[in-house]
Amino acid sequence: MQWIDALILGILQGLTEFLPISSSGHLVLGEKFLDLNVAMLKSFDVMVHMGTLMAIFVYFRKDLKGMLDVFWKALRGKFNKDDKYAKLIFYIIIGTLPAVFVGLFLEDWIDNTFRNVQAVSLLMACVGVIFVLGEFVYTKVHKSATLKQKFQEGVDEVLDATLPEGYESVEIRGLNWKKALVIGLAQAVAILPGVSRSGSTIVAGLFQGIKREHCARFSFLLAIPAILGAGILTAVKNGGELSKNVDALPLLIGFISSFAVGLLAISFLMKFLKKHSLRVFAVYLILVGLSVYFLNI
Repeated sequence: MQWIDALILGILQGLTEFLPISSSGHLVLGEKFLDLNVAMLKSFDVMVHMGTLMAIFVYFRKDLKGMLDVFWKALRGKFNKDDKYAKLIFYIIIGTLPAVFVGLFLEDWIDNTFRNVQAVSLLMACVGVIFVLGEFVYTKVHKSATLKQKFQEGVDEVLDATLPEGYESVEIRGLNWKKALVIGLAQAVAILPGVSRSGSTIVAGLFQGIKREHCARFSFLLAIPAILGAGILTAVKNGGELSKNVDALPLLIGFISSFAVGLLAISFLMKFLKKHSLRVFAVYLILVGLSVYFLNI
């Protein structure tokens, strides 16, 4: 692997890990187009994923500090189960369990079966279709919730009324353990190359009526144990000999580029989802997936 290959794939990983368009899928496509030996690049894949993990640490440092404070208080016997960060820790644990099961027992079979260009491209197109369905359900839930609140307040002109600022009806309020589990199941499915981890978890939240930006925040925090665990598991399976197939310089370039671009991608998506839907990413996934599949690249 040359340094330019590492830079390209690092940038690709940084963008696609957080933008809902599948980092694993794009890495497979990128490695194919750069004519690299996919089977020999496990070490590089781990390194660029560590770069994006560091980007999460930096961007969500306030949330991480809050969770660490809860942990420290628990050690001193001052645990408060109603603390918002205590609940967040609990939801992350619940959401991580499905991915742990799939990673331990099915990852090798999935990697051998689906880590090829044709399977990846078809899965990318399928995910794009699911994005469209998720946005449709999300829009209907929010409209019905809005109308219900207007009726409850006794508003005569329902269509002209506006909700109180900051109001969230019961249908669209945030996480609970059941919703976290559903999002966790979606994350487990994303072990399939071509299925976006951030996209699948965000759309799982949309299907349950959670606001887009809240879905994204939980999705990125949920990525911490998933990425860290996957890296450790890969290192263990390879007997700690990850660096044999890739020189130190490409690994360093991949790490730095994936971190820097990943940080920019998180910032962009968090702002984007406050006002926009996943439809533009759905169109991209469908077009790219079908083009690659039918062109038989």
